[in-house]
Amino acid sequence: MTTTRPRPWLPAALAAGALVTGLAAPSAHAGGDGPAPLGTVARTAGHARFTPGPCPRTADPVPALEGARCGTLTVPENRSRPGGRRITLGVAIVPAVERRASDPIVWFAGGPGDDAVSEAQLAVNGGLNRDRDVIFMSQRGTYSAEPALTCPNIDEFNARAVGLVYNAPSTGRLHVRATRECRDRLARLGADLPAYDTSESAADYADLRAALGLRWWNVFGISYGTDLALTYMRRYPQGLRSVGIDGVLPPSLAGASLTWSAARQGFDGLFRACAQQPACARRYPNLQATFERLVRRLEARPVTTTVRVPDRPSPVKVVLDGGVLVNWLTSATHLAAGVPRSIDALAHGDPSRIAEQWAGGKLSPQAVGRLAHGLAYGVFCREWTPYETEADVIRAGRQAFPSFPRSVLANAPQLPFLHDDCRAWNVPPAPPSIRNVTRSSIPTLVMSAGFDAQTGASNGAYVARTLSRSTVVTVPYVAHVAFAESPCAQSITVSFFRSPTAADRSCLATVRPPRFEIAPLPS
Repeated sequence: MTTTRPRPWLPAALAAGALVTGLAAPSAHAGGDGPAPLGTVARTAGHARFTPGPCPRTADPVPALEGARCGTLTVPENRSRPGGRRITLGVAIVPAVERRASDPIVWFAGGPGDDAVSEAQLAVNGGLNRDRDVIFMSQRGTYSAEPALTCPNIDEFNARAVGLVYNAPSTGRLHVRATRECRDRLARLGADLPAYDTSESAADYADLRAALGLRWWNVFGISYGTDLALTYMRRYPQGLRSVGIDGVLPPSLAGASLTWSAARQGFDGLFRACAQQPACARRYPNLQATFERLVRRLEARPVTTTVRVPDRPSPVKVVLDGGVLVNWLTSATHLAAGVPRSIDALAHGDPSRIAEQWAGGKLSPQAVGRLAHGLAYGVFCREWTPYETEADVIRAGRQAFPSFPRSVLANAPQLPFLHDDCRAWNVPPAPPSIRNVTRSSIPTLVMSAGFDAQTGASNGAYVARTLSRSTVVTVPYVAHVAFAESPCAQSITVSFFRSPTAADRSCLATVRPPRFEIAPLPS
């Protein structure tokens, strides 16, 4: 989950009817002079329509979209009211580099609330389009969709909050106020907020396959996109050749409680790697104990400092408490080589390294106006909080980190004040079936990462128990979403889609731990 705090109901008969209608029409690849390139033919499937057109907007230039075939998918905002308002989802199809297989890959972005079209470069850099077209469609509400349910006011509050005590009740009240302001603005714009959830997003992708005239395709989901992928393969298995999921979030377990287990696993993986590297072990002995002691100490007596942040003319005030330290490390496993040195510096009175990283992420221009909070809270408040209590979150935190103070445990990593936020968001819960376990014989690559502190590696083994043709892989020494930073993970993924029951995992034997930074001993 990449959100910084990291989806109404489609009857089965309607879903099947829409899908059959779409697939009964002539193939979009059929033509008198040979097959038309995927995404170049306008087509209607049920209540949805694909229209070729310009590529969707992105917050930053995406070179991978040069030469892409693009357009929009128009769908009902709320499928229980098919005659109501319609929304458009941006679509981009990046062509294969080599000889093209007939079954493309569709990319499911994370978040919830990240924009898939903006992630095209990540997929291309990882070689995903080597011999298959790759399809990117913005999930409803995200940056390249219309409407885009982004809320810059929340992002701006998160930037200001680096100067506040993270777990303080006063911070919580301000946090909820920003959430309520976001909700009220989106409601005034006419958004049907309960319609932005995983169920509707899954139906959007079923409509896309039909509207593109595809008999078969493959799915690759990352982070929250794995929740969406597992929901999709449970509800719309027709036409699914294979599924890859990386950074696994099981719908049946998703929620704030699960993030505590993930944090424990990711932290332990990193601490263990340091302990197994002699130079790191000698210089930073008992790193786990040092970290947990710092969480308790800072929660009791927060430290205030000032740091320089890129693009900011003046020094920035930063408050470090126990909650900040936990949330910092949840993301800092992506920068694993420097983590022991940063923890040691803080233990010896220098908070600058951690403060700079913490503030730099929140104050970056890339952190404002890009995440679709309208979709994120639709997922959180319809699918997660109705099925776990605040006491459940604390209980899970205490099981993972028995020594942490209650004030830290009450705010799960990346999801502070979530239940209060959801009371302000005020949408009805999704039906309990949204949390059903996915049981399938579709070939599935289940990929996890050894340093993943956001969706722990044990989630992969959990979902694989009911996926009878799954290939389970844990890539060591990398953080959340292995495909994003591991050439080995990329190689395995490409190999899997080429041969879904015989993925080549031999590169795992060559993966090595990071070389941890060794600082001079303090004088």
